[in-house]
Amino acid sequence: MTEKTLFELKGLYRDDFRVTGFSFGQGEKAACIVGSMRGNENQQMYCCSQLVRKLRELEEKGCIKGGKEILVIPCVNPYSMNIKKRFWSIDNTDINRMFPGYQEGETTQRIAGGLFEEIKDYTYGLQFASFYMPGRFVPHIRVMKTGFEDVELAKNFGFPYVILHTPRPFDTTTLNYNWQIWSTKAFSIYTTTTEEIDRISARWAVESVLGFLQRMGILEYGGSVGYVSKVASTEDMITVRNRTAGFFEGKVSAGEHVRKGQILACIVDCCKGQIVDEIYSPAEGTLLFAHAEAKAYQNTAVYKIIPETEEW
Repeated sequence: MTEKTLFELKGLYRDDFRVTGFSFGQGEKAACIVGSMRGNENQQMYCCSQLVRKLRELEEKGCIKGGKEILVIPCVNPYSMNIKKRFWSIDNTDINRMFPGYQEGETTQRIAGGLFEEIKDYTYGLQFASFYMPGRFVPHIRVMKTGFEDVELAKNFGFPYVILHTPRPFDTTTLNYNWQIWSTKAFSIYTTTTEEIDRISARWAVESVLGFLQRMGILEYGGSVGYVSKVASTEDMITVRNRTAGFFEGKVSAGEHVRKGQILACIVDCCKGQIVDEIYSPAEGTLLFAHAEAKAYQNTAVYKIIPETEEW
C-alpha cells in the first residue's frame, strides 16, 4: 500500500488542506474508489476505510493482479468533515457540483479540478455517494444516463437494484457524470445511511466492490455472488409526499414491499399532538427510500417507491 497526497492547498489558520489516496498494486489505472465529498458523509468514509483495510490484506497475500492499480480516496473534504459541516466550510459550496473543475476558479473548483486530473484516466470509477434528503435507502447502484452508461456492467456488483438516473442540469457537474464523459465506467454506490454508520450495509458494499473488482479481472477474491440486480429508472419511480408539516411517524422501512392503499406514515401536530395527516401508498412496489428525520416539512418527499412491474 502506498499513501500519497493527490491535492494540497496551503492553509492560513489551519493545517494544510490535503486529499489523500491509498494505492494498491502497480501499473494500469484500473479502478478508483472515492468516499466522502461532504462533511456529513461518515458512512461513505467508513466504507472506504474498510475497503483500504481489506485491500491491504489482499495485497499482502498477492491477490491484486499484476499490472493493475487500485486507488482509494476515503475523504475529499477533510476541512468540512472536521467541523461536521456538509458543504465547503468557507462559502457553503459543494465540491461534487464543481467537476471537472477549474484550476483558476474558486477554491472548490480548484479542489475538483486538481482531484479530477489525478483520477480521470481510471478504467472504472466508483463513488460512495449520499442523497440530498435525510433518510434510509435500500443499497443500490446508480448510473447516470449520459450515452456512455453500461447497465449490464453495473449488475456485476450484485446489488438488489441498478437505478438509471436521467441527469438534470446540475448533475452535469458531478464526478459520476464527468467520469463517464472522460470514458471512465462510473458508478455511484448508495448504502443505507449518511451521517450514521451502518456496519452491516458497509460490509455488504465492501464485499460488492471487491466482487466487482474480481469480475473485472483486477483482483483475486472469493466473495459472495450477491443478488441478480433489477433495473429501474428514476423517471418511473413514485415519490410520496406529505401534505401537512409535523412530527413524522413512519410505519414502514426502506426495502419493504407495500401494497396500494397501505398506510405508510402519520404526521402528528407538533404542539397539539393529534394526527393531522395520514400517508398511503399510491401503488404496489418496493420502498427504495424512506424519510428518517423526526419532523417532516410540508410537501417533503418522504418515500420513493419502485413500482411493481409484470417483468418482475
